[in-house]
Amino acid sequence: MPKQSGRYFCGAVRWWHPGAMTRALASWALTALMLLIVLAALEFVEHAGRLGWAGLNGEAAWSRFNSQIAAANIGIYAHMLTGAVITVLAPLQLIPVIRRRLPALHRWSGRVLVVLALVTGLGGLSYIALQGTIGGAHMSVAFAIYGLLVLLCAVQTIRHARARHWLDHRDWALRLFLLAIGSWLYRVHYAIWEPLTGRAGMDFSFTGWFDQVNLWAFYLPYLALLELALMRQGRGLFGRARA
Repeated sequence: MPKQSGRYFCGAVRWWHPGAMTRALASWALTALMLLIVLAALEFVEHAGRLGWAGLNGEAAWSRFNSQIAAANIGIYAHMLTGAVITVLAPLQLIPVIRRRLPALHRWSGRVLVVLALVTGLGGLSYIALQGTIGGAHMSVAFAIYGLLVLLCAVQTIRHARARHWLDHRDWALRLFLLAIGSWLYRVHYAIWEPLTGRAGMDFSFTGWFDQVNLWAFYLPYLALLELALMRQGRGLFGRARA
C-alpha cells in the first residue's frame, strides 16, 4: 500500500474507532449547546447591554435602577454592560474547536472574559453596598454572594491557567461559565414559571415566595450539579486532581 494511502487509511480507522466517534459527537453536541445558549440569550444581552450603555452615558433617567448616588449608577450600569458581554463570551470559550484550532484567540478572549467578569461582579457589589436592591435584604444577600462567587471563579480561572494547572483551570472555567449566564438563567426561570402558573408566588416588589426561591435557584443548583459531576471524576472542591 502506498505511504500516502496508508496514512489516509490509518486516519480513517482512528476516526471510526468507537472512542474517537464518541469524542467527536460529544464535541459537536457541546458546540451546538453553547451556540444554542448564545442564540437564546441574545434578546437579554441586547436589552442589558443597551440599558447599561445608556446608563453610563446618562441617558437612562427613566430606569428604576437609578440612584441618587453617582457611584452606584456607575456600578450597576457597568455591571449590566459587561454582564451582557460575558453572557455571550463565556459559552463561546467552551467550544472545543476554538480551543483546539485557535488557542491564541481562546487565551486572549479568556483574559477579556475574566476582566469583564471582575467588572461585572464589582459593579453589582458596589450597587448593593451603596443603594441596595429592589427586593430588600434577602435579595441583596443572595445577589452579593453571587457577585462574590463571580469574582472568586474569575480569579481562580486565570490563576490556574497561568500556573498551567489545566484540570483546575477547566473546572473553575466551568463554574465561571455557569455564573456568567446566571443573569440570563434568572430571567429564564421567570419566563417558564409565569405562563405555567399565572405568576404564582411572584410579586412586583420581588418578595413573593417564588421570587425568594429564584434568588438562589438561578446559580446554586447549577453549581451543585457541576460539583457532583466533578466529584464523580475525582475532582471538584472535595476531590481535586491537579494536572
